[in-house]
Amino acid sequence: MKITIITVGKLKEKYLKQGIQEYLKRLTAYAKVDIVEVADEKAPENMSDAEMMEVKQKEGERILAQINQDTYVITLEIGGKMLSSEQLAAKMDELATYGKSKIAFIIGGSLGISEAVQKRSDLALSFSKMTFPHQLMRLVLVEQVYRGFRIIRGEPYHK
Repeated sequence: MKITIITVGKLKEKYLKQGIQEYLKRLTAYAKVDIVEVADEKAPENMSDAEMMEVKQKEGERILAQINQDTYVITLEIGGKMLSSEQLAAKMDELATYGKSKIAFIIGGSLGISEAVQKRSDLALSFSKMTFPHQLMRLVLVEQVYRGFRIIRGEPYHK
């Protein structure tokens, strides 16, 4: 299975980079996982709705340019479907079983994701009704993908 995590902006925090690298190393036994960073759009502090939509649209174009036609797309959205770790694992297993060997997880920028990216999404996934920094979500996501593969293989992992 090939998993691509497409995310807006560069990761600066060393502690997050270290955590992500640890899970990426662990994941090599299960899948090929790549993280693709697309540039975030510079945005002033106080923006109009139109300016916010323009920022999301430009970031969305960069995201969509990274997605192949045969890729199953999972967007991380506050309003998405909430799954347990076991349910996410079952979804990943189901995709692999039915020939969807390429999965892209999308983490938008600080304003979220564009309507065009939402339309391309096959599954809108929510980790919580709370809002998290998109940089932190990278770490949470790679941990959950790792946990998912452990569950699929019936391997022990702390609960």
